[in-house]
Amino acid sequence: MRVLRWGAVVALCGAGAFWALTRPAPLPNTAFAPGNPEIGAEIFVAGGCSSCHAEKGSEGDDKLVLSGGRGFETPFGTFYAPNISPSQAGIGGWSDAEFVRAMQAGVSPDGKHYYPAFPYVAYANADAQDMVHLKAYIDTLPASDAINQEHELALPFRLRRGLGLWKRLYADKGWVMEPVEDPQLIRGRMLVEGLGHCGECHTPRDGFGGLKRDAWLTGAPNPSGAGRIPGITPSQLAWSEEDIAYYLETGFTPDFDTAGGSMAEVVENTALLSAEDRAAMAAYLKAVQ
Repeated sequence: MRVLRWGAVVALCGAGAFWALTRPAPLPNTAFAPGNPEIGAEIFVAGGCSSCHAEKGSEGDDKLVLSGGRGFETPFGTFYAPNISPSQAGIGGWSDAEFVRAMQAGVSPDGKHYYPAFPYVAYANADAQDMVHLKAYIDTLPASDAINQEHELALPFRLRRGLGLWKRLYADKGWVMEPVEDPQLIRGRMLVEGLGHCGECHTPRDGFGGLKRDAWLTGAPNPSGAGRIPGITPSQLAWSEEDIAYYLETGFTPDFDTAGGSMAEVVENTALLSAEDRAAMAAYLKAVQ
C-alpha cells in the first residue's frame, strides 16, 4: 500500500509539473495604440499572409479573402491554414491582445496552443504594435464564413498541450543575427527573420520540428517530399545584393531563370515591398553567417 501511495504521489507531482510547464502564455498586459490599417497593409505584404490563407490559385482581389483551407504536408501530418478573415468563422471579434498573443506566442483566444506550422516563432521577433496594425488591416478585408478544416495528424501530435514543452525548447530564442547596429541590416533582419519568416522554409529542422539555428538558411528538405529548398547563405548564393533585390522584385535570376513553385508566390509579395526593403533583405542575406 505504501508503494502505491508513493506511486500516486509521484504521478500527481509529474502531472502537475507537466501542466505547469505546458501552460499557454497569458494575454499581454500592454496598452496598445489603435491599429493603423495603412501600416498593417505593409506588414501583410511582408508576412505573405495571403500566400497561406487565401484559396490556392486565387488572383487579384480574391487573394484578400483569407478563408484558409490550404493544406501543407509535413512529416507530422497535414496542416490546414485557418480562416483569418474578419468574420465569426475567422478572427472577427478578437481583441488586439488576443491577436498579438496568437501571432507571437501561438495561443488561441480560448487558451490552446497553435501548432508551429503557423510561424509564430518568427513573428515573436516583430514589434507587438505592428501586429495590432496588421489586425487593423485584416479587419478591412472581405469576410468569409468558411469553416476551418481539422488538421490530419497522428497521435501523439493531436495532443496540443504537449506543444508547451516544444515552445520551451524552440520558441523565444530571439534573433539569429546578433548584435546588429547598421540600420539597413536591422530592417533586413526584421524582414528575413521576423515578418518574412524566411527561415521557416530555408532552414533545416530536427526530429521534433525545431529549426536548427546553427544551420540558419542553409537549405532544407521540402516538407511535401518533392525536392529540396535551397540554401541562401553567402557561401551558397553567389548573387550580388543587386541580384537578390532584383530577384525579389521581378522573380528573375542572374541566369535568366524565373522563380517557381511556392517561391513565385513569395516574389509576388516582395515585389510589393519598397525598394529600400528589398535592398535591406539583400544586405542581410549577404551578411548572414
